[in-house]
Amino acid sequence: MDMDNNPVLTVFTPAYNRAYLLPQCYESLVRQTCKDFKWLVIDDGSTDNTKELVAGWINDGQIPIEYFHQKNQGMHGAHNAAYRLIETELNTCIDSDDYMPDDAVEKIVSFWKEKGGEKYAGLVGLDVTKNGKVIGTKFPDNSKETTLSGFYACGGHGDKKLVYRTEVINSYPEYPIFEGERFVPLDYKYLLADQDYKLLTLNEPLVVVEYMQDGSTKNIFRQYRKNPKGFAFSRLSRIQYGTTFKERFKNAIHLVSSAIFIGDYKWLLKTKRPMLILLAVPCGILLNLYIRINE
Repeated sequence: MDMDNNPVLTVFTPAYNRAYLLPQCYESLVRQTCKDFKWLVIDDGSTDNTKELVAGWINDGQIPIEYFHQKNQGMHGAHNAAYRLIETELNTCIDSDDYMPDDAVEKIVSFWKEKGGEKYAGLVGLDVTKNGKVIGTKFPDNSKETTLSGFYACGGHGDKKLVYRTEVINSYPEYPIFEGERFVPLDYKYLLADQDYKLLTLNEPLVVVEYMQDGSTKNIFRQYRKNPKGFAFSRLSRIQYGTTFKERFKNAIHLVSSAIFIGDYKWLLKTKRPMLILLAVPCGILLNLYIRINE
């Protein structure tokens, strides 16, 4: 298929000092059996040779590439920038250490053209490892549509690859940028979209991922400590839209812990569930201590 001047899909990749990994992602995009896409690289303040590397690929002209550089804001800040720039109907994020199977774009575009429409936020497919193993669970065979939160609430697990309609994802507020912090969980926007739309389910691998197992627990504790406002912001939305008491209570515990790290307990007053917060205070204090000890 010839390159389309007005492609259906933008694949965007946030990158911070990932020049040593980006070739794997780029090469997978060059191999795509369907060229109905463009690649948007968001350089989130890299100090390596990312700019020069991408410039070389742009000059090669094998796929359409757009490059944008900004000061370092973290993954969510890179997503904000991408959503401002994307003009195609659909978009999906492929991280700098991941890559797409050769027929992933073809599967996305053909499936959307056949099944998609304005009633859907987009579609959701599978993440797989390099040996082809599905991350977590597939979607039920009889499932044609779902919400992301609904999938997990019904026992589904594992990361999934989201492909959103750009118009939908841009109809919700941007991720907030907190001074001195570099992380806000990305599920904030996805949770908002879940309130208004469903996603089509595509039981096909759309991205190949590689998880680094070492230090994952300590890393998340470190993130809690370094980015308490970002996590508190996320917990507020999860409390508001949580469908079960267990889910809301768990996030209330984390909100209490984050408020302690911030040193500002006004965060606890931002929910409309004061009794839930009161119940969560003892556990939140214990969680905060646990994170400090194990970070």
